[in-house]
Amino acid sequence: MEELDDIEQIAEALRRGGVMLYPTDTLWGLGCDATCEAAVAKIFAVKQRADAKSLVALVDSEKMLRRYVREAPALALDIVRLSNAPQTIIYSEGVGFAGGVCAADGSVAIRVANHVFCQKIIRSLGRPIVSTSANISGAAAPKTLAEVADVVRQSVNVQVSEKWEGQPTRKPSSIIRLEADGRVEVIR
Repeated sequence: MEELDDIEQIAEALRRGGVMLYPTDTLWGLGCDATCEAAVAKIFAVKQRADAKSLVALVDSEKMLRRYVREAPALALDIVRLSNAPQTIIYSEGVGFAGGVCAADGSVAIRVANHVFCQKIIRSLGRPIVSTSANISGAAAPKTLAEVADVVRQSVNVQVSEKWEGQPTRKPSSIIRLEADGRVEVIR
């Protein structure tokens, strides 16, 4: 595992199917190119998590969001624009993601990242990244790099430098499901 702070080097590692340990706008996470089957499979292996449970994807903008969902309801875009806190929205149908990112019903959980590192890495990669807490499934989610278990650190290709941490909320994002018929369900 290599510690990096250069965006282009990190993006290149992701292009090669690598998995990174990185700071997000919420917690420390595991991430990869959300369109790369092998990388997504490695995330599930690192977390020791059943692949029946889908992952969250991060995009850098509404424009990218629209490329990776069949439909982005106006309400979803309003939530993204108006929220002061990280909001993950479940859209009814994802497009172009690796297996495991979307749920069995085709729905996908996406957050428009409002974090400098996340925005830069997504823009450099040109595709969404996976965002899942950097822990073994069932263990506490790490709020700081120091809380990330050694077994998780040793399982990644790249550890992003703490210099990119910024001001995370140190708690998971809210998750909202928007149904095609207009119903809204708050998951978390």
